[in-house]
Amino acid sequence: MSLVSGPGRAQATGRGLPAELVVDKHVQYIQSLDKRKDELEYWLTEHLRLNGVYWGLTALYLLGHPDALPRQETIDFVLSCQHTNGGFGAAPGHDAHMLYTVSAVQILVTVDALDDLDTLSKGGRKGVGTYISQLQNPDGSFAGDEWGETDTRFLFGALNALSLLQLVPMIDISKTVSYVQACANFDGGYGVSPGTESHAGQIYVCIGALSIANRLDLVDRDRLGRWLSERQRDDGGLNGRPEKLQDVCYSWWVGSSLAMIGKLHWIDKERLAQFILQCQDRELGGMADRPGDMVDVFHTVFGIAGLSLIGFAGVEPIDPPASPCHIPIWDTRLE
Repeated sequence: MSLVSGPGRAQATGRGLPAELVVDKHVQYIQSLDKRKDELEYWLTEHLRLNGVYWGLTALYLLGHPDALPRQETIDFVLSCQHTNGGFGAAPGHDAHMLYTVSAVQILVTVDALDDLDTLSKGGRKGVGTYISQLQNPDGSFAGDEWGETDTRFLFGALNALSLLQLVPMIDISKTVSYVQACANFDGGYGVSPGTESHAGQIYVCIGALSIANRLDLVDRDRLGRWLSERQRDDGGLNGRPEKLQDVCYSWWVGSSLAMIGKLHWIDKERLAQFILQCQDRELGGMADRPGDMVDVFHTVFGIAGLSLIGFAGVEPIDPPASPCHIPIWDTRLE
């Protein structure tokens, strides 16, 4: 799956004019992404290849076209990215990392191929679980790989993947919950680590982790809900933190966090839907971060996921807590 941007751009219809979700165009756009191997950007984004497959596949499932990508080829590619230590890299030959391991697990769960993981992979489910559990630090946080960088994204990714594999007992969940709590801020939000700025993406991963751990009782829902609802701008779009531009991907980060704490009704869903639809390329498919910009698969999946969250007609339902109930979705490029 290519992370190449374009060739189309989001085309706003104009204020007050109706817009619809061009499902067939988006499906065709995603299917075309792996056919652009003669473009330099295809190879420059190889470090996101496995994530891109997950984003494209999830978008297709949400659009009601789960068979639009070849299942066996998808499984074969995922397994070709695995290392002997049980972790997965972004593409064959790339180092194993938590982020790509999570995408690999999510893809295999989505296409119902965990049995293939057990029979054809290196160490099966337990091998993957061992790789993830060994990245837990004594304070409950998680490193992304053997080099030790920590980030609440990695913590959430560990819980996400292990919950899908039904292997959460392999880690010390109580220490992980305590670490998430240490990342809480006075404004109700959460940062990348203790003492850092609140950010909608980091809030999503921290709330998602607490949801998987069944500890949402620790969240100050009203205070957090207020901070998140203030992310909606005049045009209906959402930003990730104060004084930043709106971006269609925050339709998911902010929206799913609000859904997990029961405050999704605190934003204007109709205006959000209109903003997302204005981010489409209605002729060639795909979504951009905002109207006028080039489309890419990253913003396409998060725009569609945002529509799913608010119950937009024609989009399959998605599970905001990022649990095994449906299609959990997350990102490796929080900005």
